[in-house]
Amino acid sequence: MDKTKEIIAELRRSYAIELETIQNYLANSIGLEGADAEVVRESLEEQIPLKLKRARRLAKRINVLGGRLPGSLELPRDQKLLQPPSDNADVTAVIRGVISANEASIGQYQKIINLTEGHDYVTQDMVIDLLSDEREHRRSFLTFLTQNA
Repeated sequence: MDKTKEIIAELRRSYAIELETIQNYLANSIGLEGADAEVVRESLEEQIPLKLKRARRLAKRINVLGGRLPGSLELPRDQKLLQPPSDNADVTAVIRGVISANEASIGQYQKIINLTEGHDYVTQDMVIDLLSDEREHRRSFLTFLTQNA
């Protein structure tokens, strides 16, 4: 497989992750209840438009590189830990799910950064920016985790 096709495949994977995260953040931001849930709900609500913006950036880059954007039936789903918990008051489960999703995104973005090294600096620069945002969000949820422990 040529390098550009590999990059497109990984960008498509990141695009799928962002869209799945939006779906789960939406469900959790609406369904989460309890006194400790407010700050987590608000953070998730704030992240939804940012995640959509990231998905759009990824989609545009896929298009520029000559790739085809996947439809909903082509997108993998695997964020088991970010699924809304059966107990709507289980804030810790949601926080752990967010951290898990952040770590998956961080790993995926790091993979793209390594893949683009020496080949596609425009994509690499964009993904470094996305990685930075993802790490910042992860850090805030690690703080929530210590506060809820």
